[in-house]
Amino acid sequence: MKLLLATIFTLTVIEFLQSGMLAFGATPVSGQINASPEEYSIVTAAYATVAITAIAKMRWFIERLGWRRFILLSIAFFITGASISALATSFPQFLLGRVVMGMGGAAFMTSARMLVNLIPPSPARIKGIVAFALGLSCGVSAAPWVVAQFVSADWWNGIFLLLGALALLAAVLAAIALPDEPLPEDSHTHAHFGPLLVMAGGSFLALFAVQRALYDFYSALPYLAALAAAGVAALAWFAWHQHAHERPLLRLRQLARRRYIAALAVFTVGYMVLGANNTMLPALVQRALGFPWHIAGTIQAIGMTASIAAFFLKLRIIRTAPSPQKFYVAGFGALALFGWLLSNLTMDANLWRHVLPAISLYGMFIVLILATTAIHGFTEFQDDPVAFFHAQQVKNMLAQFGSALGVAGANLLLQWRTAEHYAVLNRRFVNGDVEMGRQLEQLTAWFGSAQGPQAAAQLALSQLAQTLNQQAALLAQLEYFRLLVFVGLGLAALMAWQRTLSVPKPA
Repeated sequence: MKLLLATIFTLTVIEFLQSGMLAFGATPVSGQINASPEEYSIVTAAYATVAITAIAKMRWFIERLGWRRFILLSIAFFITGASISALATSFPQFLLGRVVMGMGGAAFMTSARMLVNLIPPSPARIKGIVAFALGLSCGVSAAPWVVAQFVSADWWNGIFLLLGALALLAAVLAAIALPDEPLPEDSHTHAHFGPLLVMAGGSFLALFAVQRALYDFYSALPYLAALAAAGVAALAWFAWHQHAHERPLLRLRQLARRRYIAALAVFTVGYMVLGANNTMLPALVQRALGFPWHIAGTIQAIGMTASIAAFFLKLRIIRTAPSPQKFYVAGFGALALFGWLLSNLTMDANLWRHVLPAISLYGMFIVLILATTAIHGFTEFQDDPVAFFHAQQVKNMLAQFGSALGVAGANLLLQWRTAEHYAVLNRRFVNGDVEMGRQLEQLTAWFGSAQGPQAAAQLALSQLAQTLNQQAALLAQLEYFRLLVFVGLGLAALMAWQRTLSVPKPA
């Protein structure tokens, strides 16, 4: 029992640790492999596509291999991909490594949640849920601090060595704790290789179009729109095929329940926010406020530990007041307050007084929304193990898609609004402007105490240009966090009004 709980915890930690580290460390990692932002976006789209495909197919493999062999095979792919990524010196090598990692590691979170169901229905199963939720909180909290330490030490490869070591630990635990019997043949699903390829192609086209919009929005909009439309059409055909098939790979017809669809919507929004904030928070602290990597990672990690405290508080409350509605309202309210606090920052903001409390609210949002939906969104399928498994697969496929969309959307918004604000601010950056002349004179005098007149003037001009870039970036990010205020308030009001996810159903 303890080894099974340790396996669940470790697999969940790996999933959220690797996604958080690769998002937080995107800039230094892409620099180390000499990848342009456009190329790194292809890595994101390719990983998400492989992950979605692997999750869709995982039950088919478990039915034939059994849990132990499936997990060990997945870990072998993950470690191989992590090794390739750690040794990569170019974009193609890194792309290959991430694709191989996705083939194995994409199923970790779904596997961890389904392993909870190996515990017979009893109060002991709650321990499995706790192990899963703690893995989520610990992975999300540790990711920014760990990657900041590796980057500060100029050892980005350590990201993948750490992930490989944790995967090796998970392999040892799984080899001891998991059963190895294949599932009964009467429950086996069909292969559906052709439709699966269509779904994979559709996922890649849709994600690639969104990622490329960061760079080609104005110059290639019709082309990108056609790619996105083709991707969505392919995904729609796959959903229709699965809904109509007598022996589908995923039982979409059986999953078409109001409660479950509402839970999927909440999950998708949650993961989109998770992906977007994984992009925006490091950009805010490093690019806009000018703090170094290790400070940014430490602040975000400390703030995110609030997710652990929020989870244990939720466990205490749920024993006497199990209705999930209050958790949804509180979670989206925390998101709105998080956005409001960060939308009022200035260039001289103090990280400990102004940023840390906001990040703590964000950590609370993650647990209150994602954990609550994980508990209450799938109760209609508890008596059907196959349907429950498929429900988890579809949820985590959408999680990969939502997270990738969140990252792309945040980057697109950041690029667009930063350029707009820079253009406005740059109009003041001309000879003859009174305010610019005053600041340039002050900076030149300050630098002149240690430099010659010409060097002091160049340094002063460079400092003003840097400040201009920081101000444009900060203004763009403040707009994003203001948007989160409206999103959080709107969804909090919606969750207070709706009743589909309000009444807890017995597990």
